[in-house]
Amino acid sequence: MSERLGSATLASARDAAARPAYDPASHGTGIVHLGIGAFHRAHQAVYTDDALAQAGGDWRILGVSLRSTGVVDALNAQDGLYTLLTRGSDGTTARIVGSIATAVAAARSGERLLVALQDPATKIVTLTVTEKAYGIDRAAGDVDEAHPAVAADLAAPGNPSGVLGLLVEGLRRRRLAGTAPFAVLSCDNLPENGKLLRMGVIAFARRARPRLADFIERRVSFPSSMVDRITPAAGDETLAEAERLTGLRDEAAIETEPFSQWVIEDRFPHGRPAWEAGGALFVDDVAPYEQMKLRMLNGAHSMLAYAGFLSGRGFVRDVMADPALALLVRRHMAAAAATLKPLSGIDRAAYAEDLLKRFSNPAIAHQTYQIAMDGTEKLPQRIAAPAIEALERGTPVRPFAFAAAMWMRYCLGRSEAGDTYALRDPREAAIASAVSSAGGDASVLAGALLALPDVFPERLRSDEAFRAPLVEILGRVMAEGVRPVVEAEARMVERRERG
Repeated sequence: MSERLGSATLASARDAAARPAYDPASHGTGIVHLGIGAFHRAHQAVYTDDALAQAGGDWRILGVSLRSTGVVDALNAQDGLYTLLTRGSDGTTARIVGSIATAVAAARSGERLLVALQDPATKIVTLTVTEKAYGIDRAAGDVDEAHPAVAADLAAPGNPSGVLGLLVEGLRRRRLAGTAPFAVLSCDNLPENGKLLRMGVIAFARRARPRLADFIERRVSFPSSMVDRITPAAGDETLAEAERLTGLRDEAAIETEPFSQWVIEDRFPHGRPAWEAGGALFVDDVAPYEQMKLRMLNGAHSMLAYAGFLSGRGFVRDVMADPALALLVRRHMAAAAATLKPLSGIDRAAYAEDLLKRFSNPAIAHQTYQIAMDGTEKLPQRIAAPAIEALERGTPVRPFAFAAAMWMRYCLGRSEAGDTYALRDPREAAIASAVSSAGGDASVLAGALLALPDVFPERLRSDEAFRAPLVEILGRVMAEGVRPVVEAEARMVERRERG
């Protein structure tokens, strides 16, 4: 068996693997990251690795897992080092990343985490936790009191375990110690993620630490950012390939695609890494970039995930190898692009072609079932928002109705062969109730799912230009099956393209 990757074995890594172009141990920690999953290690940690190599600084990362302990144990056993595999059409490369100094499991080291948040050396807290972990009621502009972590932290704010509670307690301790507040940078796929997180943190503070809320409102920076890099779940093949390329055993190896993008509002009062060394773009307003990505990439991803999974296509690359489905992906991107305002320096047609190539990458095994999870959290931004814009602009709305119909069919929780699957959605119980009440009637099912709060706005629920094609498509899917409807929809697109 190969030796395990770590500080003592790093120098023995094979030449095929790129190693950190700096001495990791000579740089201190300046970032606490909440949510140290595969995406962070394929994205922000890599940009930080590039920044350390080019400009140095005490910007290494203390990574935090809010739930599991496995990734923490794997990283700590390797002194924070891990292998990133980049899979492209021309082969796979390996890079050992050194930007993570150590990792902490919040469930068993909560006080250690709070000490790190209080530490004056910590200048930035970054997050990739997904929207459901925040516990924010976006529509109400408040915290979600029913969220387990929010409820627990409001009851015991000095011993927090959730995102909002940890941030507020960390800021409280810094204020008491006379330490400047850290900047809080959300890297989750959410529109205006900085503004959303700022709202949630202040709302939590007003309930738990009222005198602290005004301080946070005045003094704490919450820049928004837009992130993009497809990062499939790592498997045994990932670990085996990492060992083959590095010559070292790595229990924390991950894989990703060649493309990576990070657009950031440059609002860091106490400094930041030179993330531009890795290609990050600093702008005054992230919103146009995130809207383009959410609607064109993420929206198409959601559509193809539901239609593809229900069609028996396990991976995105399988969807793109299916001519009918690939045509519907292209249609969806075009419809999404039509809802966007022009953006200087961006050719949306070229952007769409780049997305199609990325989706088709045969080396990336991105599961449609993985993308399909958390639909009620994703659809408002990815499908509902552009659908409303399409109605207002008079541009095609059917692609969004098709995506919504496929999600509704997915909500039945069973394949056409009768196999059941978990929806993996935070509102699974409400969805199950809606499905049960419909009794197999497509129109009733559509009405029940459209009525779920904060998923589809009233404008879409009541506008027949959206609702009618949705019910029609859903009814045909439930009566005829997914595949015939996909093929019929593709033929419709082909006829229109021929004129």
